[in-house]
Amino acid sequence: MRRRRSHVLWLGVPYLLYLGALPFVNKVRPVVFGLPFLFLWLLIATLVTPLAIWLTWRGDKR
Repeated sequence: MRRRRSHVLWLGVPYLLYLGALPFVNKVRPVVFGLPFLFLWLLIATLVTPLAIWLTWRGDKR
């Protein structure tokens, strides 16, 4: 019996945030919360990465 491993797709989220969307968010303007948009985007990607890893781990535990 084969298990579905769709929870592993969560590991693609950080990849898409860091590399996939980078050409689209590589802008100095607009400035959000005093940070250039690119810095804010990388900060958000850094905070989302542990969440994606935790969701993958939680799905694999079952």
